Amino acid sequence: MDKDNKTFWEHLEDMRGMLIRSAIYLLIFTIIAFCFKDFIFNNIILSPKGSNFITNRLLCKVGKLLSLKSLCIGNNDLNIINIQLSGQFMMHMYISFMSAIVLSSPLIIIEIWKFIKPALYKEEHQKIKSVVIICILLFLFGVFVSYYLIVPLTINFFASYTVSDTVTNQISLSSYIHTIFSVIITTGVVFEMPVFVFFLTKIGILNPSFLRKNRKYAIVIILAISSVITPPDIFSQLLVSIPLFLLYEISIIASKYAIPKDLKG
Repeated sequence: MDKDNKTFWEHLEDMRGMLIRSAIYLLIFTIIAFCFKDFIFNNIILSPKGSNFITNRLLCKVGKLLSLKSLCIGNNDLNIINIQLSGQFMMHMYISFMSAIVLSSPLIIIEIWKFIKPALYKEEHQKIKSVVIICILLFLFGVFVSYYLIVPLTINFFASYTVSDTVTNQISLSSYIHTIFSVIITTGVVFEMPVFVFFLTKIGILNPSFLRKNRKYAIVIILAISSVITPPDIFSQLLVSIPLFLLYEISIIASKYAIPKDLKG
């Protein structure tokens, strides 16, 4: 273990410093995000609902080539309204803070790493650092896939879904934003599946044979999810299904590597 002769109160002071610095990072990035309201809302938050969004334009081009009109999404003229007096200001504050969490997360993770590093054995440093980097990369990749693929398809599904022709969709700003964030964060967490499987295998809860045996059930679940949020054609369903299939297969590989050597056979 690294040489660390600090007392309990000195460790407490280190934690206090870490929390203060993390709070300062959050405050600075919240102010920056607050000042760039137009860019964040028009170019990031509200962009996936429009026909000019890059994913929607590409899908529409593919739809024309394949004669699949259902792929031309983002043409629902989604009407987003505000129904609370302070609604737009509160959403502005909410988005600014959430943006600050994303932008400051690398700095906060570094602060956490500096705090826990002295409590680790030297040989554990690289292993823990690698796990942290893998978790971050998987989460960011999940966010990327979600924002550019799953979010526009989800928006199109809910915007075009009606129970009756007499009912018009007028989506509140808070509902729209919370839906986007829930989809993005959920997808980011789902993409941590290989890491979860790795550790569950380490403690003996899962194993590769169990995952292979239940692959067919996983395929059914993935296809069911993709069929709900995508237009009714096989192409768009595959767009969502393939990354999830690959994720499941990667999880099987991760489980294989997590099994102790004496149990492999």
